[in-house]
Amino acid sequence: MNPTNPETMKVERQNMQAAARSLGMELIVVNASTESEIERVFAAAAQLRAAAMYVGSDAFLVSQRARIAALGLRYALPTIAPSRDDVVAGELMSYGSNQADMYRQAGIYVGRILKGEKPSDLPVLEPTKFELVINLKTARTLGISIPQAVLARADEVIE
Repeated sequence: MNPTNPETMKVERQNMQAAARSLGMELIVVNASTESEIERVFAAAAQLRAAAMYVGSDAFLVSQRARIAALGLRYALPTIAPSRDDVVAGELMSYGSNQADMYRQAGIYVGRILKGEKPSDLPVLEPTKFELVINLKTARTLGISIPQAVLARADEVIE
């Protein structure tokens, strides 16, 4: 997580803690807000024998997705992220809102505003389309076998 983005960090941390509790897992939160801290975080996670790493949805971390994917491979630590683009960059998998659908909805809102509707009169929309994307090349490199049932449910499998 990026500690310089406290609101996103707070919400994601709460969600991750709830998920970890429900699965009987321990959540270890590590923070990075600079390139050098990203390397340190991976080294610390590997030393703690973390099973996987979830990468928070933050603009800085998004800008570092290729580096994060490479470090995940170097430290043999599966990385999970919220965006398809992270998986294309080499992270193991993502589950999150469909970005293209969100941009399409934003375009519809812009059109409505340009036609005279007040932004304050428009309802707040939440994502309705979510996607699971898996990078099989990364899985093979990490020695992870993805169950066929999971692959069948994936919206996209990157070979």
